[in-house]
Amino acid sequence: MLVNLYKCAQKSRLALATTLAFSALTLGAFNSNNAYATPITVTPDVGGKPVQAYLPDSVTYNPAIPTPESVLGANIGEWHVRHDQLVDYMKRLAETSDRITIEETGRTHENRPLVLLTITAPKNRNNLDAMRQAHIEAMESGKSVSDNAPLVFYMGYSIHGNEPSGSNASLALAYYLAAAQGDEIDALLNNNIVLFDPSFNPDGLSRFAQWANMHKGKQLVADSRHREHDEGWPSGRTNHYWFDLNRDWLLLAHPESQARIKQFHKWRPHVLTDFHEMGTDSTYFFQPGVRSRKNPMTPDENVTLTEALAQYHAAAFDAQGKLYFTEEAFDDFYAGKGSTYPDLHGSIGILFEQASSRGHLQSSINGELSFKDTIANQITTSLSTFKGALANKAAILDHQSNFVESTKAQAAKDETVGYVVGTNTDLGRLNAFVALLEQHNIRYDVVNKASKVGDTTYGAGHAVYIPTNQPQYRLVKSIFSTQTSFENNTFYDVSTWNLALAFNLDYSPLDKGDARDVKRADGALLSTNALNPIQKNAYAYGFSWQHYYAPAMLQTLLEAGVKVRSTEKSFSAIQYDNSTTTLPAGSIVIPKGLNQPVDLEQIIETAQSQLRVPVHSFKSGLTPMGNDLGSRSMAPVTPPQVLIVGGEGTSEYEVGEIWHYFDTKVGLAGSIVEQQHVGRALADDSISYTHIIFPSGRYTFSDSEKTQLEQWIKAGGVVIGQKSAIRLFAENNWLDVELISRDTIDSAFDESNLTYGDGASLYARKLVAGAVFEANIDVSHPLFYGYDDDTLPLFKTSNMIVKGDKSPFTTPARYTDEPLMAGFSDNAMVALIAQTTAVTTNKMGRGVVIGFTDNTQFRGYWYGTNKMLANAIYQSHFIR
Repeated sequence: MLVNLYKCAQKSRLALATTLAFSALTLGAFNSNNAYATPITVTPDVGGKPVQAYLPDSVTYNPAIPTPESVLGANIGEWHVRHDQLVDYMKRLAETSDRITIEETGRTHENRPLVLLTITAPKNRNNLDAMRQAHIEAMESGKSVSDNAPLVFYMGYSIHGNEPSGSNASLALAYYLAAAQGDEIDALLNNNIVLFDPSFNPDGLSRFAQWANMHKGKQLVADSRHREHDEGWPSGRTNHYWFDLNRDWLLLAHPESQARIKQFHKWRPHVLTDFHEMGTDSTYFFQPGVRSRKNPMTPDENVTLTEALAQYHAAAFDAQGKLYFTEEAFDDFYAGKGSTYPDLHGSIGILFEQASSRGHLQSSINGELSFKDTIANQITTSLSTFKGALANKAAILDHQSNFVESTKAQAAKDETVGYVVGTNTDLGRLNAFVALLEQHNIRYDVVNKASKVGDTTYGAGHAVYIPTNQPQYRLVKSIFSTQTSFENNTFYDVSTWNLALAFNLDYSPLDKGDARDVKRADGALLSTNALNPIQKNAYAYGFSWQHYYAPAMLQTLLEAGVKVRSTEKSFSAIQYDNSTTTLPAGSIVIPKGLNQPVDLEQIIETAQSQLRVPVHSFKSGLTPMGNDLGSRSMAPVTPPQVLIVGGEGTSEYEVGEIWHYFDTKVGLAGSIVEQQHVGRALADDSISYTHIIFPSGRYTFSDSEKTQLEQWIKAGGVVIGQKSAIRLFAENNWLDVELISRDTIDSAFDESNLTYGDGASLYARKLVAGAVFEANIDVSHPLFYGYDDDTLPLFKTSNMIVKGDKSPFTTPARYTDEPLMAGFSDNAMVALIAQTTAVTTNKMGRGVVIGFTDNTQFRGYWYGTNKMLANAIYQSHFIR
C-alpha cells in the first residue's frame, strides 16, 4: 500500500507531504502494541551437545557439580574451548568436588599454566602420598604387589594443538570423574588414582581454537576447501616455538615436556594415554601398532597388554557401530613419543588417533564428520581404557614387577657395563647433556681422575660414567644405540636418537675391563669453567670460541655497544699473572684502545658470570705466538641483523628451530619475515639486514625478486640455506652444486625381483628418516671455528644429496667414505651419500652464499651442530 501511495505522491509536493504524514500515522498504529519489531532469525547449526549426552547413563550425576555448559555458556563441541576456559573449568571442579585436587606443574613459553588434576575417592585423599610412595618403592624394588594395590592412570590430551578433540573431551571426562555416582565410578576411584592432564600443549590449543572459532559461522561449512579447514601458517599443531611436543618426551627442549616428565617420574603411572587426530578421511586408530616396528627395548608383554586393552576399545565401538582399525600405520619405535616413552619404563603407553574435523564440521569419504562426534569418540576410548585396565588390573600390576626383574636380568647379561661421556673443551654441552640425564632419572658418576679408554682420555670433572646396571637400563641403551639394521625398515619417525652424538661429545661403550680403568667416585662434581678477574688496566680482553655459549657472550657484548674483533688464526697472549694462554681461530678479542663503553669492565664481568664463558685479561697487544692483537687478521664483528624467511611454503618446524636457537641460546632477536614480504623488507631503508636464512621450503620468488636478492648478496649480504633451500640456490646459480635426481636414486635400487606388494617397503628404503651421518670437516674454515675434531656427526632427515666440487675453499665438509653412524639408511642410499657435499659456500661479489645439506638445529637438542649456524652469522666475514 505504501509503495502505491508513494508513487502517486510523486506528482506533487502537497501530495508527498500528505503521504508521509499518513504513513507515520499508519506505522504508529501498526506498532502501538509492540515496543520493538520482532527480527527474523535464521536457525543456526548448534554443533555441540550437553555433557551428559556424551556420557554413560549407567551412573547418576551429582547436581552440585557444575557442568561444562553451565560454566562455559555453551555446549561441548559447539565452540573450540580455549585453554583459559579449560583451566577455569578444571579449577571449578576442584573447588566443588572432594575427589579432585589441582596443581600447577609449570608454565608454557606463553606463560599459560600447565595443570594436573589428581582424582581419587575422598577416603584416599589424606593417604595419597603414602600410596604414591608405596607404588614407587614397589617399582624400584620389583616386588610383586597385592591385587588391591592401586592402579595409577595418566590421562593426557591433545599434545598437538590442532588435534583438539582430546582436550575438548577432557571437559566431559573431568565432569564424569567429579560428578558420576554409582558402582561404576566407585570401582574406578575407590582404590585407584587418575592423574588428569587436560592439555599437553596449551599454546598450540589456544592458537587453533582462535583459528577455528574465528571462521565459524551460524551455518557450519563442511566443504574441506573452506578456510576454517585450511589452517594458516604456523599451525596450531606446535607449541610457541613451533616444535612438535610429541617428539620432545626424551629431548625435553621445552617447559611443557620438562614439567610432564617430572610428574611422570614422580608417579610412574601404570597406564598413560595420548590422544591425537589424523586425516579427515580416516576413521579411528588405537594401539597396538605394527608389532615389528616397536622399540627393541620394549618387552613383548607390553604389546600383549595393549592388545588386551584394545579388546575393550573395539567392544565399545562395535556397540556404537563406529569404524576403527589397529595394528597398522603407526609404530612405537622412537623413545621420544608419548606412547613409547612410557613403554620403556614399565608403563603401558597407548596412542589414540581420531579422524579430524579440523574445525566444526567437514566432509569426508565416510560422510560429514562433526567436531562433537570426534569428541565423543575420545570420550569412548578414555572410558574403555578405564574399563579394560580394571578388568586386567592383576596383569598390569604384575607387568610392572616383571618389567623390573626382566630389566635387571638384561642388564646383568649385557657385555656393555657402562658408557663414559665427556669433553675436554666445552663444558656447556656436557652440562646440558648431564641435565638431560638427571631429568630422566638416569644414574651417573663423575670421573674424578683422568682415565684413558682406547685413544680417548677423559679428564677429571670433564666426563661422566653411566652404568647400564640401573633401573633406567632400557632408556640408557636406547640413547646410546648405534643400531643400523632393523627387523622392519619402515619408521613413523626417526630411527636413532643417540644423545652423545647429538651433543658431539666423546663417548665410549665399556666392558668390565674398560670400566675398571675409568676412575669415578660418589659425590664427585663436574668441573665448572674457572672465571677470571677482569683487570681494569688490561690492554685487551679475549675469550675462546670453543665454548657453547661463546656466541651468546659475543651477542651480549655487541648489544652493549662493545667493539669486538674475531681472529682468523690461533694466537697466544700474555695474561696479567704473566702466564700465556692460547686461543684458537674464531676467538673474540676486545681491544681497550677502541671507543668502548665507559663501563666496559663491568659489562664483561657481568656477561662472564651469567654465561660462564671465561674471559682473559691481556697485558699487551704483542703476542708470543701468532698475529698481534692489532693485526688486520683481527676482523671487526658488527651486530648482525638476521632475517629468517618463514610463512606459507616454509617448514614451520625449521623456522621454529632456528628462532628457538637464536632466542634461547644466543640471545639474538631474528626477524621472521614471510617469503612474500622479503622483497619489501630488503627495500626498506629503515633497516639493513646482514643475513638471510632460508629453511626448507617451496620458494616462489618472481624473477625480479630473485634479482633483488642477488643484488643484495653481491652488495655484501650473507644468505644461508639448509636442506631443500639449497635447490633454490642451485637453480639460480648462487651455489655451484648439483642435486641428485629422484631418477638417480630410483636407479640405485634393483626392482627386478620385487612384486607390486613390495612398493611400500621399497619406498621406505629410499628414505632417510632420521639417521646420523659422519662428515669430514675443515676446522680451519670459518664455518667450523670452535670445533676440535676433523669429523662431526650430522643428523640427516631427508634423502637430498648434494654434489659440489672438492675445493677446500668451497666445500668445507663432506660425508666420509662410510658415513652411516647410527640409524637406518639403506646400503644403496649410504653409497650415494658417501663423499658428497655436507656444507658448501660460494662468494658472490662482496657477499657469501652458504648451504647446509642437513638441519643444524634439529629439534632443539642437536647441540653438536648449533655452532655451524652461529659461525655463519658471526664468522662469515672471513669466508673468501
